[in-house]
Amino acid sequence: MSDKPKSLNFLEHIVEEDLKNGFPKEKLRFRFPPEPNGYLHIGHASSICLNFGLGERYGAPVNLRFDDTNPVKEEQEYVDAIKGDVEWLGYSWDTERYASDYFQQLYDWAVILIKRGKAYVDSQSSEEMAAQKGTPTEPGTNSPYRDRSVDENLEFFEKMKEGHFEEGTHVLRAKIDMASPNMLMRDPIMYRVLKKAHHRTNTDWCIYPMYDWTHGESDYIEQVTHSLCTLEFAMHRELYDWFLDQVYNPSKVRPKQREFARRNLSHTVVSKRKLLQLVEQGVVNGWDDPRMPTISGLRRRGYTPESIKNFADTIGIAKRENLIDVSLLEFHVREHLNKIAPRVMGVLDPVKVVITNYPEGQEEWLDAENNPEDESAGSRKVPFSREIYIERDDFREEANRKFFRLKLGGEVRLKNAFIIKAESCTKDADGNIVEIQCAYDPKSKSGSGTEESLRKVKGTLHWVSVKHAFAAEVRLYDRLFTDESPDTHKDKDFMEFINPDSLKIVTGYLEPSLKEANIGDRVQFQRLGYFCVDPDSTSDKMVFNRTVGLRDTWAKIQEKA
Repeated sequence: MSDKPKSLNFLEHIVEEDLKNGFPKEKLRFRFPPEPNGYLHIGHASSICLNFGLGERYGAPVNLRFDDTNPVKEEQEYVDAIKGDVEWLGYSWDTERYASDYFQQLYDWAVILIKRGKAYVDSQSSEEMAAQKGTPTEPGTNSPYRDRSVDENLEFFEKMKEGHFEEGTHVLRAKIDMASPNMLMRDPIMYRVLKKAHHRTNTDWCIYPMYDWTHGESDYIEQVTHSLCTLEFAMHRELYDWFLDQVYNPSKVRPKQREFARRNLSHTVVSKRKLLQLVEQGVVNGWDDPRMPTISGLRRRGYTPESIKNFADTIGIAKRENLIDVSLLEFHVREHLNKIAPRVMGVLDPVKVVITNYPEGQEEWLDAENNPEDESAGSRKVPFSREIYIERDDFREEANRKFFRLKLGGEVRLKNAFIIKAESCTKDADGNIVEIQCAYDPKSKSGSGTEESLRKVKGTLHWVSVKHAFAAEVRLYDRLFTDESPDTHKDKDFMEFINPDSLKIVTGYLEPSLKEANIGDRVQFQRLGYFCVDPDSTSDKMVFNRTVGLRDTWAKIQEKA
């Protein structure tokens, strides 16, 4: 590991430059501003780590602010889930805020803009407004209602607020410049009529502010110093600043918006609309389905907060969007779980092995190391008996020299146990192997110190005792999409790339120590991968989710690069 100091990203350079130019460090304040219209996903995790990471770096407060200006799509369920995700990642916010906290202040400021001739009520239909807005190469034309008197605008706006008008009949627009090359500056909408109950204000309001009017003013009210947005808001910065100009008091901090690029993850989608579609159409079993890129889905799958934060740190902050291979995320969870996950044994596709020279009715409990990466993890006892299960793929009647697992006439070591030799096998009427007969070397017990225990054989297999193992449901998750960029095809819908094998459910047979595992516990099934206990588990039926396999595909990709 290098001791070289980590270089600053461009956003940190902006903060450093502000401090260098005399901005008081004690006035720094950041915010994470999700809209509560869905669950947070891996893309939000980067933004969370960015904003809260800056707070930690500079000892500055970070607000958690919910941009809840659209009652049609927002729910308390999403608010609760977002708070839980941020806390699970290990971050604490200074103040919990809501854009709805500022509805009255935003309304009062809008009235001021009307009085100053900077805003007007437009009574055109949405189609008429779209037609008069122009194109990127042609200027727009003024609304026929642009020159309404101040008194008339105030009267209409008040009636909008009081619920006298139906949805879609009137909007409040800022009066800026219909010829601006930035189409967002062509008299943007500030308020629309929406007669929908809000998750916090209920039916107190019949009008709701638009995002562009709300966001910057909320930053200003909270005295956020650096408002960090994704790149699609770069064109909004001019409008952000224009709205601030209307209310700014030089005695207060003026927020600064800066943009960074999204990091898209391969073999998934992160559009909330598309994620909702997956949920509503039953492609997945809810927002926290382990195949989803949501933070709650990753958590349920067995990902750790540390692995997600390490992933965010590795991909960094940049000015250009790019596609990150999902195997990099898998690399980070594998790397962290390797350090912390206890090693256990489970067999997912069992075939019975009978050790013919092991005394019938005898059993013994063998020592097994919990985690070779962690000396403090200790050891456990694993039961051994005459009949065991091994993986079906670990046996062949005949095999070439490169097959180092069990074959007729060949020897392998059973993990933490003995060396066995396959002597014969039994098949059913269809030719499937149902039992393998083996002999064991009683002097070859692992750790016994005998000469036979030190004898080297090329293959080591995991196993479980038939008598002691218990059955559990094991969910083998794979990538949800077969295409690395499923939502970028112009001629195909992203749903066409759903992986039909994204979930396979099998019955596994697990060592008895796992009966004591709690929901959320993470383990390594030796030779198979990392798994965690799913919330669906009960005292009568345990359920395990595969988090990731043992294979490090990302490292191999890097070696070839």
